Amino acid sequence: MPLPRLLIALVGAVTTVSAVLADLVVPDLAAQHAFNPGWPPHAKFHDAQYMLMTVLLGLIGLTLSLRQGRNPRGRLLCAAAILATPWLSMIGALLFPGTAAYDPEFATQTLFVLGMHGQVFMAVVLILALLAATAATLRTPTHPATGRRTVT
Repeated sequence: MPLPRLLIALVGAVTTVSAVLADLVVPDLAAQHAFNPGWPPHAKFHDAQYMLMTVLLGLIGLTLSLRQGRNPRGRLLCAAAILATPWLSMIGALLFPGTAAYDPEFATQTLFVLGMHGQVFMAVVLILALLAATAATLRTPTHPATGRRTVT
C-alpha cells in the first residue's frame, strides 16, 4: 500500500472511532461531553450528532481510500477532503463567539500538547497528514492513456 493511501486510511480509522471514544466511551472525557450533567439536552443532541457524523465520514473516507478500481487519485483526494471535514470544523468552531475547546471546570483535567488542547492538537496532526498525503497523491504521475496512477 503506497504511503498516501496508508496515511489517508489511517486518518479514516482514527476519524471513525475518535469522537465516540472521546465523547462517550473514555470515562474522564465522556464526563466532559455526553455525560456532563451541566450540558442541556440540546447540547447533548449536537454532541451525539457530531459523534455519528464523524463515524459516517470516517467510514466513507476509509472505504474510498481502500477501494481498488478506476480513478484511484480521485478517490484518494475525495477521501482526504471528506476526512478533513470534522477536523477542520473542530478548529473552525473555535472562531465562533462563546466557544471553547473545554469547559472551565475541567481545566485541570485537560491535556494540552504544545499549548493546544489535546483534541485540537490531534486535529492539526491529522490535517497535516491529509495534506501530506494529498500532495504526494497529486505528485504521483498518471498513465497518459488511462489517467490511472502508475504506482498503486
